[in-house]
Amino acid sequence: MGIDCSMVVSAPRDEVFAWFARPGAFTRLAPPWQPVRLLSESDDLARGAAVLGLPGGLRWVARHDPAAYDPPHRFADATAVEGLASAPVGRLLPWRHTHDFTAVDDTHTRVADHVDTPLPARLLRPMFDYRYRQLADDLAAHRRAAEAGFTARTIAVSGATGMVGTALCAFLSTGGHQVVRLVRHAPSGPAERRWDPADPAPDLLDGVDAVVHLAGAPIAGRFTEAHRRAIADSRIGPTQALAETAARCGVGTFVSASAIGYYGYDRGDEILTETADPGDGFLAEVVTGWEAASAAAGGRVVQVRTGIVQSPTGGTLRLLRPLFTAGLGGRIGDGTQWLSWIGLDDLLDIYHRALWDDSLVGPVNAVAPDPVRNSDYTEVLARVLHRPALLPVPSFGPALLLGEQGARELAAASQRVSPARLAAAGHIFRGPDLEQTLRHLLGR
Repeated sequence: MGIDCSMVVSAPRDEVFAWFARPGAFTRLAPPWQPVRLLSESDDLARGAAVLGLPGGLRWVARHDPAAYDPPHRFADATAVEGLASAPVGRLLPWRHTHDFTAVDDTHTRVADHVDTPLPARLLRPMFDYRYRQLADDLAAHRRAAEAGFTARTIAVSGATGMVGTALCAFLSTGGHQVVRLVRHAPSGPAERRWDPADPAPDLLDGVDAVVHLAGAPIAGRFTEAHRRAIADSRIGPTQALAETAARCGVGTFVSASAIGYYGYDRGDEILTETADPGDGFLAEVVTGWEAASAAAGGRVVQVRTGIVQSPTGGTLRLLRPLFTAGLGGRIGDGTQWLSWIGLDDLLDIYHRALWDDSLVGPVNAVAPDPVRNSDYTEVLARVLHRPALLPVPSFGPALLLGEQGARELAAASQRVSPARLAAAGHIFRGPDLEQTLRHLLGR
């Protein structure tokens, strides 16, 4: 029982071990399909502990064993489940995980995992397959950046607690960067600075090399007047103020979130590159103003026009996954509308590239190379989940939840967007294929 598995990654042993020791490693390796959330991460591979929240108020506590700590060769952790009124699961389901690192040569490392547990290997294999892909792809991304001269920067991130922000902060931290989270509450430590979106402190960004601005009210929701106002007011004004602060503090790079809503809600079969004109609709107007506000940063400014992000931890996939798992999924309307999607990890790579690639300036389409029609997306998701997709959603269905305007600009939107600037830069996508991406994200 348990599992023994390994993988050779293209990085020196010291570099790989350092990656595991940095903040964010646990987050980067945690499979997104599992019903757990990270409550606290270990800050010490010798004596620290990581705590995960489980369903039912339970906690999975992984404590590192100081006797097994031998950098850069090995570390180990043992796990117990806390919070039960009766006998702890830790006694019934023991779990000890040993991580070994062996130098194959100067530039390659064998990462080996041994887990002692009653669970069979077939149940653990998807988790370790996911972990190895994440590790190899993250190391490769950081190596490309280092080859371009991008090492050890101080990067401020707004919206750091959202789906994208959480993953991006973990990714940057494991790459050796110092991440400063811009928060609206009292800072909990030196890694946080209090940010007033309406009136940022003049010294908010002192000592910062680059800003990634992700904050903004959720777009999903019924398009009432109040909701539309929240979408616009949380983006245009705060972006202008933060960009002006970046200019005063001498920040060299300002990367701002944006959206493919810039192109309007329906452009037919037109292939939309970054040079396309803005389209029609409320979101197109908001994004146009949002991008204009970011230009006040003065240095190199990049607007990341993001497509439909794929992750079971948030966004549309989080909503669709239980429906499709229950066999209740289906296309929306006639299913001919274009869906320009992007895997979460590919989106992180694009933000990362926007930080280190000085050739990227202005709007950059953050979408996979091959958009799909809604009917194709439905078919692929159903196949990955081994479920039928026989219940099409009538076109009036989304309007009941989102309102007529929300349904038109969100659920029924059709945008065939191309990542032309990334293609010209020779950008490498981790998951250019939709089925490959969904299988990775869902452990299938």
